[in-house]
Amino acid sequence: MAKLNAARRNALPSKDFAGPDRSYPINDPNHARNALARVSQHGSPAEKARVRAAVHRKYPSIGDHHFA
Repeated sequence: MAKLNAARRNALPSKDFAGPDRSYPINDPNHARNALARVSQHGSPAEKARVRAAVHRKYPSIGDHHFA
């Protein structure tokens, strides 16, 4: 996974984030998988649904069935 420092994170468009307030970056497949893992640990049910949907839209091959 490429290091995402503050400057790179700030330069990402809003569409590259799955959560509220630019949380859960999904700018590449590795970050998308990480977002799914983090939200499954710490997210509310609404956040989980939002992140899963965003990841599935952007990366259909990363199915949300792995993170039920």
